[in-house]
Amino acid sequence: MSKQLHKNFTDDQVKSLLEKYSKGEIKLNYILQMLKIKRSRFFELLAKYRQDPDNFSIQYERKTINRKIDPDIERNIVKELQIEKNLIKAKEVPIKWYNYSYIKDLLEQKYSQKVSLPTIIDRAKRNNFYFPQSQAKFPSKSQTFFHS
Repeated sequence: MSKQLHKNFTDDQVKSLLEKYSKGEIKLNYILQMLKIKRSRFFELLAKYRQDPDNFSIQYERKTINRKIDPDIERNIVKELQIEKNLIKAKEVPIKWYNYSYIKDLLEQKYSQKVSLPTIIDRAKRNNFYFPQSQAKFPSKSQTFFHS
C-alpha cells in the first residue's frame, strides 16, 4: 500500500473518520491504524478539518514546478559545454573529455548558479556534448597470458 494518504483514501472517507472521531464514536488508535499515519499527522488533518469542514481535502497540490531549471542556467550550461568542446577539438590542448565537475564548479563561481552534476550530464547528452565512457579492454577468457 502506498504511503501517500491521498492515493489510498478519498476526501470523503477521511472526512467521515474525522467527523466520527470528533463525535467520540471511534478511538484514535483505530484511525491511526486505518489511515496508517502517525499521531502528529492525524492532528494536523484534524485541525485542518475543524478549520473548514466543507472544503477539507487531503489532495496534494505541488507549489513549485517539478524538474525545471531556469533558462539562464540552461544557457550557461550549454555555453560552458561549447567552450569545453572547442578545447577538446583544439589539437594543441591536451584535453580529450568533458570535465562535468569543472563545469559545475564554474557555474557556481562564475554565475552563482548551483546545478547538480546529473543535470549537467543530461544537458550534455541532449545537446550532443557527450562522449560515452570507453570500456576498459581486458583479455577475454580465450586470450590467456599463461599457458599451462
